[in-house]
Amino acid sequence: MKKQEIRSQNPGVRGRSQEAGNVRLLIATMNRGKILEFRGILGNDRFQWDDLLSDAGVEEPEETGRTFRDNACLKAAHYARVLRTYAVADDSGLEVDALGGRPGVHSARWAEVHCEGRGDAANNALLLRQLEGVRDEKRTARFVCVLALADADGRVVLTARETVEGRVIREARGSKGFGYDPLFQVAQLGRTAAELEAEEKHQVSHRGKALRRLRGLMERVWVCGNTTGA
Repeated sequence: MKKQEIRSQNPGVRGRSQEAGNVRLLIATMNRGKILEFRGILGNDRFQWDDLLSDAGVEEPEETGRTFRDNACLKAAHYARVLRTYAVADDSGLEVDALGGRPGVHSARWAEVHCEGRGDAANNALLLRQLEGVRDEKRTARFVCVLALADADGRVVLTARETVEGRVIREARGSKGFGYDPLFQVAQLGRTAAELEAEEKHQVSHRGKALRRLRGLMERVWVCGNTTGA
């Protein structure tokens, strides 16, 4: 199992007070489900919230990083710098041990990069083909989420990494999730991520765990003073 990661890029700011309610914090996504999850876990009443549904005209950065952390930092820094506000971004995906940690950062486009179509159904079909002949005990995998928080100058000040361990099963189960959820059996529950109700999934998911870890880090480290955001 890979350990979670917490990093502060500005360790000298510990112990300073802040007025978080006066700070504008952009959630760098247009996914409504993610927006609600971010706000709910980081604190609906703790910030002046914004998201890319309100700033849809901003050009997206090209995700050229080789790791989840690279891409999360790239996105957070880009939107923070362009919109002159604190911004939090995530990058996440599936690491399959039998595939050497792939799809990894290519999870969302796994079929596309192999010229095998595009979208969730194509990604899942390709993954199952690639794991044909792999014994059940060798189909171990994990979902990974890395979050990055950047200040209004585009400097990444905090990152947090979390995982959820499991394995890739041989056929889809469940209808509540998306992406690889129907194929990913959560080790501690024995059910796929697509078989979990939303509240239960948030408690064990890589993103839910990473958000709670980031919130704890934000509460311990002063990051929100002297912001130029509106």
